[in-house]
Amino acid sequence: MEQATAGVPVPEARQSSHNRERIDLLVGDHAQRLSERLQAHRAQLFPPDARRSLRKFTSGEAAELLGVKDAYLRKLHLDGRGPSPETRAGGRRYYSPEDIQALRELLEAGAKSPGTYLPGRRASDHLQVITVINFKGGSGKTTTAAHLAQKMALDGYKVLAIDLDPQASLSALHGFQPEFDLLDGGTLYDAIRYDDPVPLRDVIQKTYFTNLDIIPGNLDLMEFEHDTPRALTQRDGNLFFTRIGDTLSSVEQDYDVVVVDCPPQLGFLTMSALSAATAVLVTVHPQMLDVMSMCQFLLMTSNLLGVVSEAGGNMSYDWMRYVVTRYEPGDGPQNQMVSFMRSMFGDHVLNHPVLKSTAISDAGITKQTLYEVEKGQFTRATYERAMESLNAVNGEIASLVQSAWGRSDGA
Repeated sequence: MEQATAGVPVPEARQSSHNRERIDLLVGDHAQRLSERLQAHRAQLFPPDARRSLRKFTSGEAAELLGVKDAYLRKLHLDGRGPSPETRAGGRRYYSPEDIQALRELLEAGAKSPGTYLPGRRASDHLQVITVINFKGGSGKTTTAAHLAQKMALDGYKVLAIDLDPQASLSALHGFQPEFDLLDGGTLYDAIRYDDPVPLRDVIQKTYFTNLDIIPGNLDLMEFEHDTPRALTQRDGNLFFTRIGDTLSSVEQDYDVVVVDCPPQLGFLTMSALSAATAVLVTVHPQMLDVMSMCQFLLMTSNLLGVVSEAGGNMSYDWMRYVVTRYEPGDGPQNQMVSFMRSMFGDHVLNHPVLKSTAISDAGITKQTLYEVEKGQFTRATYERAMESLNAVNGEIASLVQSAWGRSDGA
């Protein structure tokens, strides 16, 4: 047996095993402890017997959402038309999301142009399925998807959000903690699996946002990645890339827009989502490493979707756009990268970026978006700057949706 020479350490492989840890047990222990702490954190924020709800909006916020003057809302109230707002200290009026939807329906009935207050689909319009994708984590993909789905719901569209990411961050933002709330399934996997799929309506959940439903995600979604190679080898006629589109057709009449938050990798789930899509939104953080990563992602996407297209998949989209996220206007290299992207891709880059903001990140600490939190939690300038940025980006996307339906906003 070899002896350690004085001053020369024994190689790690020969050290006593009692100093080493089994990684599977260690990671499992950490996951369990973290899950319990997160559950306690959620219970503190939202007690088990409390139903998570969306805040009420000031009359000024409601008027801005509806595209009318605050004074007009006051007149409607005084005339006894529409819902009565809650009046708080100082005579300030507050409207619930349900009140705002009721006002939309009231105003639409008397509008000169159809769609002025209810901008959703008409009989001849096709369902808009917007997939939000990026290969690299940290690009703001889930934040972008969440704010887009919520803003379109606030604007009167009927929206279905789908969390396709097994990490389920979009679900967490809407009050679902997968390891506690989805113990018996309840993800899109249940509706697209090859054996005994359930009706899609069985996995759709209402959210506390009027007009917004969600299909939450969890680790079950990975099963689709494991099942698909087996289905392909069996050649039983099941085309994996049609699974999501075929399933969505069963609820097509219930929604105007579907927003899909894809996983940060190009697997079978993402390819199926891209095949179901009518539009693609690629989030990109304007840093060199992120853009290099996006380049590789685009190359792989092109190659793989080319194969899907040859197999009969529909690769025709109404639009594709890059949205710059976590943008810092004072950062010189970021500005150079944005200019570089605009010179390369032209109109395929949205005009407005999503600014990096402490308001957005701080809201996320309590699993909320900027549309949920009270503006009083932030300095006025910080809040308004972030909100203006998000609204500009989401407004551009809404215009693209309207154009896909053959009209300008509200026309």
